[in-house]
Amino acid sequence: MQFHDDIIKLAKENPYFRNVLATSEHSQVVVMSIPPGGEIGEEIHEVDQVLFFVDGSGQAILNDAVSDISPNHLVMVPAGTKHNFKNTGAADWKLFTVYAPPEHKHGTIHKTKVEAEADKEDHP
Repeated sequence: MQFHDDIIKLAKENPYFRNVLATSEHSQVVVMSIPPGGEIGEEIHEVDQVLFFVDGSGQAILNDAVSDISPNHLVMVPAGTKHNFKNTGAADWKLFTVYAPPEHKHGTIHKTKVEAEADKEDHP
């Protein structure tokens, strides 16, 4: 699958916790929106993940090390790294992320974190 679009615009306009935009054999592009006080949730992937933050502010927690994150920050999370991202700002935290290889089924949309946690079928 080829993908060509304004990813910053798509990330800023995305109202959903998770929206899978494009999936190929080796990678996947996802936009996310984390509400104030919300978080992605602590997890460890078997895939690499790169996150780029476009609006809002928060904290990255990688193997218990905390870093403040603001727009234009990129965070690379190698497979096997314990990580979480928490919105510490007053507005929705907008980002896009690339998983390599894909982490979620193509076309997955989770409107909320609760919906994402309940979806046991979202992984390929």
